[in-house]
Amino acid sequence: MPLPELTPEQLRDRLAAGETLQLIDVRQPEEYAYCRIEGSALIPLGDLPRRAEEIDDDRPVVLICHHGVRSMQALAYLQHRHERTNLLNLRGGIHAWSQRVDPSVAVY
Repeated sequence: MPLPELTPEQLRDRLAAGETLQLIDVRQPEEYAYCRIEGSALIPLGDLPRRAEEIDDDRPVVLICHHGVRSMQALAYLQHRHERTNLLNLRGGIHAWSQRVDPSVAVY
């Protein structure tokens, strides 16, 4: 079964429409300090097992990383271990967001 994803443009449109999404960034603190999508919260991938309760289960949750690999791992973990169904992976990560939606977000 493919993991649920959305493109940077789909995320932009959903945010612009006022949809209440929880944005969870699973990168490392130094990456998050360098650049982030406004409104996102940091829960590094390695901290996810002990911080999973911080992720909402009553609204869509978008998982974000650099290129979409770690966030896909986070999504698979939360689906498997916590039976979560409200998760979306940002395809291409913050890199794609910066290139295709918001060039003010630094690229690294």
